[in-house]
Amino acid sequence: MPRKVYTAILLALILVQAAAFPVFAKEFDYKSKEFKAVASQFSCTCGCGQDHYECDPNTCNLTVEFKKDLVDMMNKGMDKDEIRAYYIGIYGEEILTAPEKEGFSLTAWVLPFVALGGAGTALFFVIRKWVKRKGQASGQIEETTGQDEVESEILSSIIDEERKKYL
Repeated sequence: MPRKVYTAILLALILVQAAAFPVFAKEFDYKSKEFKAVASQFSCTCGCGQDHYECDPNTCNLTVEFKKDLVDMMNKGMDKDEIRAYYIGIYGEEILTAPEKEGFSLTAWVLPFVALGGAGTALFFVIRKWVKRKGQASGQIEETTGQDEVESEILSSIIDEERKKYL
């Protein structure tokens, strides 16, 4: 019996302590890490090419309202994924700074890099083939230049002999 009384007193103390020190929800501001993580996943629609965290509020009125909405949503208890889903529902995937890691959007982001790599590799092999051809052709040119040098020496000696005859 005394054990039950002690347990009841302990439980009552825990409840009184919880009532005396209420747990407050965390208030988010523009400088918190959580806000940065949420705001940096959305592109600014003003045309500056930056995300909403980096966009300058002095020159962009859109980012001021967007940041205010983000802080309000975070203070209401929405997490990063819920906010992301909300804005994708409104603006579509164009508002994201990074593509979804699935489906066509991933293909659309990766395909240009794959094509660029393939073109670079093809260009490498074409240039290598051209260099090999030029190397073979220059070997033939060197042989003919050797013959040309002998002929030019003979010709210059003939010209020198003719010059001596008349001078």
